[in-house]
Amino acid sequence: MKRPSFEVKRISPEEKQALLQRAEAGTLTADDIEVIAHLFETLEFVFEKTQQKNYQLKAVLKLLAGFKSEKTRKMKNALPAADDSNDEEQNTENSKLIRKGPSVESGSSEVQASGDESQTKVRKGHGRNGSASYTGAEQVDVCHSSLKAGDNCPECLKGKLCQPRKKGVFIHITGNPPLHATVYHLQKLRCNLCGEIFKADPPLETGDSSFGSKYYDEKAISNIAILRYSAGISLYRLSQLQKAMGIPLPMSTAWDKLNELSKAFSPVMKELIRQAAQGDLIHIDDTGAKILSLLKKIGDEKKENKGKTRSGMFTTGIISKVGKRTIVLYFSGRNHAGENLAELLKNRHPDLSPPIQMGDAKSGNVPKGFEVIECCCNTHARRYFVDIAEDYPEECMHAVVDIFGKIYLHDKTAREKNLSPQERLTFHQKESGPIMDAFHRWLKNQFEEKKIEPNSNLGKAIKYVINHWDKLTRFLKIPGVPLDNNICEQALKTFILYRKNSLFFKTENGAKVGNLFMSLIQTCKLADKNPFDYLTQLQCHIQEVHRQPDKWLPWNYQRTILARDPHSSAA
Repeated sequence: MKRPSFEVKRISPEEKQALLQRAEAGTLTADDIEVIAHLFETLEFVFEKTQQKNYQLKAVLKLLAGFKSEKTRKMKNALPAADDSNDEEQNTENSKLIRKGPSVESGSSEVQASGDESQTKVRKGHGRNGSASYTGAEQVDVCHSSLKAGDNCPECLKGKLCQPRKKGVFIHITGNPPLHATVYHLQKLRCNLCGEIFKADPPLETGDSSFGSKYYDEKAISNIAILRYSAGISLYRLSQLQKAMGIPLPMSTAWDKLNELSKAFSPVMKELIRQAAQGDLIHIDDTGAKILSLLKKIGDEKKENKGKTRSGMFTTGIISKVGKRTIVLYFSGRNHAGENLAELLKNRHPDLSPPIQMGDAKSGNVPKGFEVIECCCNTHARRYFVDIAEDYPEECMHAVVDIFGKIYLHDKTAREKNLSPQERLTFHQKESGPIMDAFHRWLKNQFEEKKIEPNSNLGKAIKYVINHWDKLTRFLKIPGVPLDNNICEQALKTFILYRKNSLFFKTENGAKVGNLFMSLIQTCKLADKNPFDYLTQLQCHIQEVHRQPDKWLPWNYQRTILARDPHSSAA
């Protein structure tokens, strides 16, 4: 459920009474009007949410007044103080665990909580980047204006100057529009007798690009693609920004360039799909999408079939681990995650063993006609307890801290030790296995000893874990199985940012273009490559890309360029 976009304000009973008195007297101030405006915004938000299907009023109130984070520290601060009768030694042990737990990205299990604030507070960085971070900057070597290596020292007059390995660094940042333009005024000469006109040629660097346009070079098109499909800036906003900076960029022109470029990059996308199908581990997840042309199609189908048709639209994120490489793919349309995964697995070599599939417990995630090793995300299981922690603080904090907190701590230790998949499995079996066995007994005892009502929210959370126990604990049985699906949820945030700024795709082709660019850009990021340079180099070598797309993937395109030209300045 989406959080409100406005800030929730609270007023005391005395302030409320004073506000009513000023309203009766007709002496409302500007601050009073702001409070009333916030009141109406809150009411509109609540009314909107209560009209949705399967709404939960408590979830709405939690967004307005409750804790808004799954982080253990914020949960503990928001929940009532623990009972003083609890075992002091156990509290101390849990406190140490919390302080030492892993800090994970949003949507994962962060095992970091309160305790002594001075021990848990991490010093923030200064916010500045080192020179190595400026991979896209122009690099210029500057020699000393009056001295060189071997000269006498002008200070002591005795020593000789030598050149240290490390140079001094000065970073100068200039401001330009996202797309910069240069206007060339070409001289014209006309014969006064025959009338023939002779015009000066523009500089060589303005020659036709790989796509036959003399107005937009490869870097300009790459810039448009990244602003659109990585930063989430709509073409209308980009057009308005360029206009405000004196360099117009028509929306239709920007779209034409992106559409044309996506067709040129289709061989690379097909190769990514082919290689992703060979992955040993595949993460999948869905989020909602809207395609206007499909809405019309669905409306027509409902009229023909008397309301019986599939109306859902999704964007599926698929992350495939192929050896040490990670491939990100997006698919938007009427198919859900399981159907998109089935289409992907049609490209899988038949001699390969079934891949590990990590996702949530939705039945639609299972690809029909293909064998996979299904695994469920422990973050989803943990979230069931986080959502009801205000009602069942003792039971939920036991699950969040004592169980999930410890297994995530062990997984962090395995990553720090750089354990192999088999070593990680053995480590988890030894350290996390007894914890999960005890958790399983605790879950069953809640029902067997009738400590909770099966239909209560806590009962539903416990049922979820028990019903999917085998899939949740595959990390204790099979090498290489991750604890959660967080990497896929984080990848979907790229599309969610796009959806937040643009709301919808107009056509299925528009969705296909967006999926292609988001797939290439996110795969570059996970390969630690520069997406801007990658898209630019693909355009500059488009003929070679079409002949050998497998040589022009994010992790090997630089080697391909250097093999063709050893003196190339490929990033």
